[in-house]
Amino acid sequence: MPRFFTEHGDPNEIVLTGEDARHIGRSLRMRPGETLTVCAEGTDYVCEIVQITGDAVYLRPTQITPCAAEPSVAVTLYQAVPKQDKLAEIVQKSVELGVTRIVPVLTARCVARPTKAEFAKKQERLQKIALAAAKQSGRGIVPEVAPLLTWREALTAMQSHDRAVMLYEEAGGVRFGEVPLEGVRDIGLFIGSEGGISEEEAAAAVEAGIWRVWLGRRILRCETAPTAALALLMYLTGNM
Repeated sequence: MPRFFTEHGDPNEIVLTGEDARHIGRSLRMRPGETLTVCAEGTDYVCEIVQITGDAVYLRPTQITPCAAEPSVAVTLYQAVPKQDKLAEIVQKSVELGVTRIVPVLTARCVARPTKAEFAKKQERLQKIALAAAKQSGRGIVPEVAPLLTWREALTAMQSHDRAVMLYEEAGGVRFGEVPLEGVRDIGLFIGSEGGISEEEAAAAVEAGIWRVWLGRRILRCETAPTAALALLMYLTGNM
C-alpha cells in the first residue's frame, strides 16, 4: 500500500498537497475509493481517497493505529563526517534500522572537513534519502538529518540523553551487552569517521559520562559500524 507522510493527522480528513498529490494522481494513477497509508507523528492512518484535484488529494481515515515499525527507544546517531558519499548510505541504513535523528559531527580526524554552510547545501538531499528510506521500511516518522555540529557541540548534546555511548576500538571499552539499558528510552550513539576518534576526544567523552563500547576485534568501516551498532541497540532494547 502506498505510504506518505504529513506533519499532523486529522481523524476526520487528511489532505495531501504538492509533490505527494501529483505523485498519487499522475504517477500512481490512483482514483477515489482506493486506499493508501498516511503517517503522522508515529501514527498510521489508513485512508480512502475521497477526491483528487490538480494539486490536492482529499482523504478519509478509515483506520488509525500506532505505527508498529517505530521502536520503543529514540536513538540519535552522532556520525563523524566520512569521506565521499558514505554519509548517504549511513543515513539510508540508519533510518531502516529505526534511528530517530542523525547528527553529522566534525571531529579532529575527519578527512572531509566541510564548513557548516557547505554542509547545509547537502542537507536537503540527505533528508530526501531519509524520507525514501522511511517510506520503504514502513516507518511512522521521517528521521531528521540535523545541521553539522562541532565535536564540543555534539559532546554537550550527547549529555542530554538517558544514555550515551560511543564506539571506541582502543582499550577501556565494554561490550554493548554490558551497558545498562533497562528502562532507557533515549539513547545517543557516537561513531567516528575513517580515522576513528582521538585520545583527547575519547577522554573528554568519558569525563562527560559517555560509555565507550566496542564491537569486537574486527575493525569495521565507518559506513558499516552504524549498521552493526544500531542493530545491536535495537536487539538489546527489544526492538528487533
